[in-house]
Amino acid sequence: MLKPSLYTWLEKYLDYLRYEKNLANTSIENYQRQLMAAFEKLEIDNWSNLSPSKVRDILNQARKSNLSPRSIALRLSSIRGFCVFLVQQGQLTQNPAAAIQGPKQAKTLPKQLNVDEMQQLLDIKEDELLAIRDKAMMELMYACGLRLSELANLNIKSLQADGQLRVLGKGNKERLLPIGKMASEALRAWLKIRPELASKDEPALFVSMRKSRIGTRQIAKRMKSWATRQSLEQSVNPHKLRHSFATHILESSSDLRGVQELLGHANLSTTQIYTHLNFQHLAQVYDSAHPRAKKQK
Repeated sequence: MLKPSLYTWLEKYLDYLRYEKNLANTSIENYQRQLMAAFEKLEIDNWSNLSPSKVRDILNQARKSNLSPRSIALRLSSIRGFCVFLVQQGQLTQNPAAAIQGPKQAKTLPKQLNVDEMQQLLDIKEDELLAIRDKAMMELMYACGLRLSELANLNIKSLQADGQLRVLGKGNKERLLPIGKMASEALRAWLKIRPELASKDEPALFVSMRKSRIGTRQIAKRMKSWATRQSLEQSVNPHKLRHSFATHILESSSDLRGVQELLGHANLSTTQIYTHLNFQHLAQVYDSAHPRAKKQK
């Protein structure tokens, strides 16, 4: 349990992330969870006593708890960010986590559905209330490359008169996105019956049976269910639809900067992972098509 004097600065850091950095509540909760777990057994009286050796002890304890390399790296990153804040506030003279290297991680490429699988998922023939809503949610997520939180936070007023979608992304940054033909049709079908499900003053674009904004967990659960109902061989989650959007756009256009803007990535390096995915696709085409690449039978 953190001592009150230590916890005070942790609360100040979370307020900084909330009010100065404008991070989403889910991101702040993740930082809080990581930092509380990291400092749970920390025995110091003042943050100025946090040394590189103590940070290494925290990471070693995480390894002994069988945390994955990815989770350990996330914990180290959270500690670094907190320590940067403490240096800025004069609580530390230098960042004790700055020079500590995290565990090596295998580079994993985003998973995605191919075009035929996306067609199979979205070819929903059912016309009951929730099916129409779910089709509209999935069409819109795939058409605009939305994050799960962005989809859940959409309001009726997010739909613009010119056929675009106004999205509030990470760091409260807005972006305007075009809505494709199929997504527009699915949205029109949903908006016709939305009053049957939404309470009168509900601003949310997508609502649940409780007549209020549908939550992120419920959205993910519904998408997973539709993958089974549509007889897909792989599972579906909201992130996979976003990855599919990015991959398909990049394969068709090769416009990395354009994909960056559409996804709302602050840094191009975040988007560049899709270039590796695109190369993997081309390599598979090459291996299957080039006469000198084919394996001899």
